[in-house]
Amino acid sequence: MARKIVVGIDVGTSLVRVVVAECFPNVEIPRIIGTGVAESRGLRHGYIIQPEEATKSIEKAIKEAEKNSHITIKRAFLSLGGISLDSTLSSGSAVISRGDSEVSEGDITKALDESRKNLGALNNKKIIQTIPVGFKIDGKDVHGRAVGMKGLKLEVKTLFITCLKQHMEDMVSAVEDAGIQVIEVVASPLAASYVAVNKRQKTVGCAIVNIGAETVSLIVFENDVPISLHVFQIGSTDITSDIALGLRVSLEEAEVIKRGDKREQYPRKRLEEIIEARLTDIFELIDNHLKKIGRSGLLPAGIFITGGGSGIATVEDLARASLALPVKVIGKEVVDMSSGKPRMLDSTWFVSYGLCVLGKDDHEKEVSMWGDISSSAKDFIKSLLP
Repeated sequence: MARKIVVGIDVGTSLVRVVVAECFPNVEIPRIIGTGVAESRGLRHGYIIQPEEATKSIEKAIKEAEKNSHITIKRAFLSLGGISLDSTLSSGSAVISRGDSEVSEGDITKALDESRKNLGALNNKKIIQTIPVGFKIDGKDVHGRAVGMKGLKLEVKTLFITCLKQHMEDMVSAVEDAGIQVIEVVASPLAASYVAVNKRQKTVGCAIVNIGAETVSLIVFENDVPISLHVFQIGSTDITSDIALGLRVSLEEAEVIKRGDKREQYPRKRLEEIIEARLTDIFELIDNHLKKIGRSGLLPAGIFITGGGSGIATVEDLARASLALPVKVIGKEVVDMSSGKPRMLDSTWFVSYGLCVLGKDDHEKEVSMWGDISSSAKDFIKSLLP
């Protein structure tokens, strides 16, 4: 029997990470058999500004992953981040078409199509994920599957995750120029959610905050589906710059101090003030967005913090004070078996490994479960509805 291999590629602003995983029968999550990492070059705020340099970084990470996994990588799932990544809610409806008034998958497709039309002009943006958030039949909320229920009118609220079309095309081209076929493009925060939180946490309500080098992403879940996604143009690199200016040290030295080393050589109070000021800015942006969607202080499972910036010592306490919610910094959770012995990987690997978890179920499908409604509604609805 052929081995079932799935690969995830996460091209971040600071690093390119590749995870190779193997899927086994009756095993819920794939097992990591190889990883590769390389310094990202040619990117700024998640955008590719030097395609050739970006492709070289991807090639380097791919080669390392191939060496560690003893697998030749030809196809992969690709994550997409950056400041153009965003989400919009839209609604649509459809008259139930069957004579017996029973909702069919065709009715759901029509309602989703209308919600897409009601979204309006995308202005150089492209839909990369289409997610039904909730259904109503004759004005009443549907709890469970809409297909098979009876009524006259079906309504749907849909979350569309979008990005700049050029940004997506540039990222796909950079990976394809490295000799890899892109199976699917998935929003980075959504990919990370497959590893960072469980179904119960997504159901009662939670948010995942990823503090990256140059951006901070936020994805909010409720009833086991994402209800909002946003990316802020601020990151842990800003904290490094603040430390460099405040303490009058080099950027390299500031990065070391930020990670917790050599702190005893500098005034503790001054250092804490510098770091807290920037982290407070980040959490204010997050809270303002939660207020905008009516979820400030209303996520029972709380906030889960990931990414390179999550390693700052005071981040959890500051987040808890700023957001008035339970907060947990997710540390080393993912198990890598590529060396023959268990090795824990930190949360910076959640996106690339999350792509593998997502790809496990989609591995043999020829029809995409993501993207435009017209090509994917059936698969997507089946994957999301209880």
